[in-house]
Amino acid sequence: MSKLSDWLLDLFYPSRCVFCRRFLAPGPPRICPACQAKLPRTEDGRRRKGDFFSECISALYYEGDVREAIHRYKFNGVQAYAPIFGELTASVIYEQLEGEYDILSWVPLDPKRRRERGYDQTELIARDAGRRLRKEPVPVLKKRRGVKAQSKTGAPEARKANIAGAYTVIDAALVDGKKILLIDDIVTTGATLSECAKTLLMAGAEEVRCATLASTRE
Repeated sequence: MSKLSDWLLDLFYPSRCVFCRRFLAPGPPRICPACQAKLPRTEDGRRRKGDFFSECISALYYEGDVREAIHRYKFNGVQAYAPIFGELTASVIYEQLEGEYDILSWVPLDPKRRRERGYDQTELIARDAGRRLRKEPVPVLKKRRGVKAQSKTGAPEARKANIAGAYTVIDAALVDGKKILLIDDIVTTGATLSECAKTLLMAGAEEVRCATLASTRE
């Protein structure tokens, strides 16, 4: 099925499972019972450590229907998935990191890409997760320059070089001495999250933890 036909179906028939796309009773996009039972959920949040963040937890593995759903959300304009993705992300944060952070935030898009896309997909996830966690997300970083998409960069070292220096802290006084929880949509090598965490630590943050909707298994 083409991207155009996918987009038209999502526009005119939104009552579909977010993951398998099975038609459901009228209402907003949601997860069908079959997918609820077989989603590739991570074990104990799939805790990972990074160069500068103390740990990263994730709700799902980035594979199969999960990968396709995230691509539709990011690249096909299906913003209606945000509440589902926010709920999944909030659940793993509540289970694994409740009470272990002062500020909830997200990894931002650069301004050009946000204009092209029409929204920041990670900000939408963070804001919905924040509503469920009763913690208002606060912007702490801005992306001061566009970079080549990390997915097209290659090896981990190339990804680190690609993203180096891309972020800056909005208000150092806000993050000074604080424990930050950064939300992103996907973590693969962790290069982007590490760069964001390094930027925050250099501005005085005490600690940076991360949470993502999905993670690769490697």
